[in-house]
Amino acid sequence: MPVTLKDIAAEAGVSLMTVSNVVNGNHDKVSVGTIERVRAIVDRRGYVANASARSLAAKSSRLIGLLVPSSEHDVLVLSPHNVAVFGFLERRLRDRGYHLLFRGVTETAEVDVAVRSWNLDGAVVLGFLDEEVDGFAPAAGTPILALDSYSGNTRTTGVRSDDREGGRLAAEHLLALGHRRIAFASPAFSDVGLVRQRFDGFLQAHQDAGVAWHDSDLLVVDPTWELGVEVGRTLGADHPDVTAAFATADILAVGLMEGIARSGRSVPGDVSVVGFDDIDLAHYVTPKLTTVRQDVGTKGSIAASMLLDEVEGVGTPGEPVVIPVELVVRESTGPLSDRPSSV
Repeated sequence: MPVTLKDIAAEAGVSLMTVSNVVNGNHDKVSVGTIERVRAIVDRRGYVANASARSLAAKSSRLIGLLVPSSEHDVLVLSPHNVAVFGFLERRLRDRGYHLLFRGVTETAEVDVAVRSWNLDGAVVLGFLDEEVDGFAPAAGTPILALDSYSGNTRTTGVRSDDREGGRLAAEHLLALGHRRIAFASPAFSDVGLVRQRFDGFLQAHQDAGVAWHDSDLLVVDPTWELGVEVGRTLGADHPDVTAAFATADILAVGLMEGIARSGRSVPGDVSVVGFDDIDLAHYVTPKLTTVRQDVGTKGSIAASMLLDEVEGVGTPGEPVVIPVELVVRESTGPLSDRPSSV
């Protein structure tokens, strides 16, 4: 016979309401000791909550949607940075009694459809163009949080990293090492968005240093290791004047380093490389990757907290939260003077 909340309450010696609060993540009025005792009994007896019944009773699904454009599904989902953010986001949602539902949508109108059809309490959107986010009109006032967006939509909440500063830090570091021909490797970008912000910061550092940047040093490439290898091989073989590269994602930067090595040139001896994100892989490749660190834990946790505050009626959409970034110098960058004289 299935274990019930009443069974858990009887064994724990607490009220049915207390057990319900613990199971549903409402811990404000429950002591730490009681929470631990109830959870231990729940785990030992294998209690499984009836989510459907609970949702009907509370008039809330306890579901938060993570919605991404289907066309960008693979790039977004396979990004190590995004995977880390999703992990912190899910953990924080779970701590407060909510569940994360992932869904790809083929067009922006499907965001509203997904919210209604799945009875979502809220949604996190990622990977949409800023002009697409501008048009979001949450169904029935359902809160929507846009990750890494530069949209001006006042009906949505936003959390993003300081992308412009990150681009500036990367270029400033390479320029300080004496490099003057620095490639910028990124996906295609428009006049808005996070890649544009990183590019603008990159250009700002050049302007501040009085160094001209060459349009021919723009490398348009999707952020994958495989494509990074291809571009890195070409860069190393055909562009001896380029002595450094900034990639807008670590996985792309690591691919560039591999391609440069396959071309017969070395990192950082011939070409210095800087990435963006500080994923775990940055610590383990050889040479270790110099990169711009994003605080994925803070980004995911703040995103969850802000969205749930709206869901629970204690918050409203406001100015986007901008998470600081920092440059982490490792082994993939070095002074221009370290290059062999034959190159």
